[in-house]
Amino acid sequence: MPSLPKPGNLKDPDVVGLFSHDDPDKIFSDLREIGHGSFGAVYFARNVVTKEVVAIKKMSYHGKGSIDKWQDIIKEVKFLQHLKHRNTIEYKGCYIKEHTAWLVMEYCLGSASDIIEVHKKPLKEVEVSAICQDGLEGLTYLHSQGKIHRDVKAGNILLTENGTVKLADFGSASLICPANSFVGTPYWMAPEVILAMDEGQYDGKADVWSLGITCIEMAERKPPLFNMNAMSALYHIAQNDSPSLSGGDWSDEFRAFVDACLQKQPTDRPTATDLLSHPFVRKTRRSDVILELIKRTKLAVKQLDNLQYRRLNKLIMNGGGNEESLLEGSPSVSTGSQELVVPDDNSSQDDDNIDGKSDSIASQHSTAASSQSSVTSVGLASQSDEPISFARDHHASGGSPRGFDPAVANNFATIRTTSIVQKQIKQHERNNDYRNFTVYKRLRKAHQKELQTMESRFKAEMEDHKQKLDREYENLRQRFGRELEKLKVQHVGELDKQNKTSQAQERKFLRDANVNHDTERKSLVEQMKKNYKVDKEKMKKGLETGTPKKERDDTMKNFKETLTRQKRDAEFRLEKHQKDTLEFNLRAFKRRKLLQCHKLENRLQHEEIGQRRAQLEYEHTMLIRHHESTQDLEYKHLAALQKMKDEQLRRQHETERENQKDYNQCAEAELRKKHSMEVKQQPRSLRAKEIQIRKQFNEAVKTQQRQYKALKEHILQNTPKSEQKAVVKKLKEEQVRKLAALGDQYEASIAEMLQQQNVRLDETQMSDAQELKNRLQQELELLMAYQSKIKMHTEAQHQRERNVLEERVSLRRALLEQKMEEERLAFDKEEQEKRQQLQTRQTRELDTFDIDTTAAGLKSVEVAQASTEQSLDDEISIRGSTLSLSGSSSSNSFTSHTPL
Repeated sequence: MPSLPKPGNLKDPDVVGLFSHDDPDKIFSDLREIGHGSFGAVYFARNVVTKEVVAIKKMSYHGKGSIDKWQDIIKEVKFLQHLKHRNTIEYKGCYIKEHTAWLVMEYCLGSASDIIEVHKKPLKEVEVSAICQDGLEGLTYLHSQGKIHRDVKAGNILLTENGTVKLADFGSASLICPANSFVGTPYWMAPEVILAMDEGQYDGKADVWSLGITCIEMAERKPPLFNMNAMSALYHIAQNDSPSLSGGDWSDEFRAFVDACLQKQPTDRPTATDLLSHPFVRKTRRSDVILELIKRTKLAVKQLDNLQYRRLNKLIMNGGGNEESLLEGSPSVSTGSQELVVPDDNSSQDDDNIDGKSDSIASQHSTAASSQSSVTSVGLASQSDEPISFARDHHASGGSPRGFDPAVANNFATIRTTSIVQKQIKQHERNNDYRNFTVYKRLRKAHQKELQTMESRFKAEMEDHKQKLDREYENLRQRFGRELEKLKVQHVGELDKQNKTSQAQERKFLRDANVNHDTERKSLVEQMKKNYKVDKEKMKKGLETGTPKKERDDTMKNFKETLTRQKRDAEFRLEKHQKDTLEFNLRAFKRRKLLQCHKLENRLQHEEIGQRRAQLEYEHTMLIRHHESTQDLEYKHLAALQKMKDEQLRRQHETERENQKDYNQCAEAELRKKHSMEVKQQPRSLRAKEIQIRKQFNEAVKTQQRQYKALKEHILQNTPKSEQKAVVKKLKEEQVRKLAALGDQYEASIAEMLQQQNVRLDETQMSDAQELKNRLQQELELLMAYQSKIKMHTEAQHQRERNVLEERVSLRRALLEQKMEEERLAFDKEEQEKRQQLQTRQTRELDTFDIDTTAAGLKSVEVAQASTEQSLDDEISIRGSTLSLSGSSSSNSFTSHTPL
């Protein structure tokens, strides 16, 4: 695996041209923090050259996980560079300074989430329709480019001054489609994204699901399951039915649109292009819907900021309080959503981005800048005594250069209140959910990397194993081929040797036959000479003495002529007999050699076929052994992978349970904190009520005193002077008694009020605690039930994988056996054909030889019989034929005696 380039190396070929080498501090001024998140902070800024208003997203790649952070920055910059659409955020450039990337984009007023937070109520249906229309236009563009946003929500749908809706925050986006990463914000994630690493891939329809959840968010202020722990929500989204609009006076078209977006199966879910023709989106849209919404929001922001200013000014005048008390007392502050952004596992925000950015230089700088900005604003307000407002109705959007007006260059337009920004920063600093979910995401990513590493290792091991077996099999075949070739060469040598031996024997046969014939002829001549002398002497003796000489000479002459003629006849008969015998014996010899050659060919062919059969059987044995070896390795790999998956699932479930327990503890701690604040605040309210009761008591006392004075005057006027003292004393005692009774009554009322308030507070807190406990226990039980279900599903999946492997192995074994059987049948057929061909050729050669024998005037049957007679060897056979000729060369065979 190639090593990744060093973070911040601008000479790397992959990043050449992506970043500017200029100093961003010299190009941009008037930086004000307008947002904060897991990546760092976003700032309002102004280009000192063009006076253009921009938004700067600072992302640090220093510290832990710097390589992954750098790759995430490169990915986001490359993604933004290719975006050219009206409904996507415009990219302005990117700068590098001190291990921090300054990603410059067009400036927008705020997000749809900010509008909901400002007004504390949902958007109108027509406003949701208008936002969805532009949002779908942006998604259609992204999907047509083969990209996926993967983090569509109200917080990432921005609005510009001219009423344009833009998709933003592409830190989680995917450059490829389909993808299989665990990416997004939990409550907005599609089911297929949650199950991506376990069950497959997903495409742009995941953004359609998120848009449906965003519609519910804009209609109900919060996405479904928002009051639930993020990890429990993931299980609910993946396992339960799709959510829908719960209540409200919404049209059927809106409900149908949300239901269409939230189809559980991606195949049933329409695309962004399809949704553009939905009746809800095609509603008649007034061009000023978004503009009116922005105007109304900016007015609300101005009022909230003015209210906050008055509170701040009052605290400053009183010489007490702090920023936090200000924020707590501001009506614009509420328990906002705690959104957890899950960056991309493979190509987007890394695990360490979430928990590492807060310690980065950019975050430290943003926090300091935020504090400084707050102090500066306070100072200016105390001097000028004018309301503080960051909303200006006449300021043009920084994202639209045509609307830029240098006359209002110092104005800062936004629909985000100061309290929203401050609360976002403080929530990010104190929120433990980010860290918990980061740990969970890091665990999931580590599990995926472990599986990918093991699968890659097993794949390489299997490839090496197969290559080793292929090499072994190929070497065996090559060795068998060489051995067979060597055997064929040896057989050719034996045939050549046999042929040469036959030729040598034939030459020797002819040579010996010629020698024997010469000897026979010489023996015949010698024999005839002897016979001639004997016959001559007999003839001379047989002639009478008185025979005339002339008659005797004529007789002898005739006798000599007769003997000469007999000699010629005997020689002729001998030569003819020798020639016939030689031809016969030679044909028999050649036929016998031909049969011997055929026998040798049959033996050699049998030997070659036997060796080839043995080689084929050995090859089949090796293939079976290779199959079993591969099978064992496959079972071993599958068992190891399943064991790792089980272990990872166990660790994942433990992490989820621990996270749920932490979530429960945090929720209980928050409730206890809330109850403690209620208890602390109770004496103040009780004192107010007590003061009110005391006031009523004082008024009652004053009333009685006036009544007493009037009664006293009346009695004194009508009572004699002597009795007035006793009457006055009696009236005085009556007044004291009534005042005492009235005091006891008011004291009892105060005590009763205090007791009722305490009891009511205790009952309310106990009810809240019990309700929270029940809810958290239910969430934990549901989480464990879902985990049990997933574990059963995983076991079933393991069994299916084993069954599939067994079927694949069985099929491969059956195909292997079928191939071996086909090779055996092909070999048997080839063997039969070769034997048949050899037999046919040999038969044809014998037939041709016999035809030639018959054409030579010999009887082929006698020659065939003679060629098959048993003899010691060819020489004995030749000698036997020669002896037969010698025996027939007597004088009786070739001469006859003429009596005298």
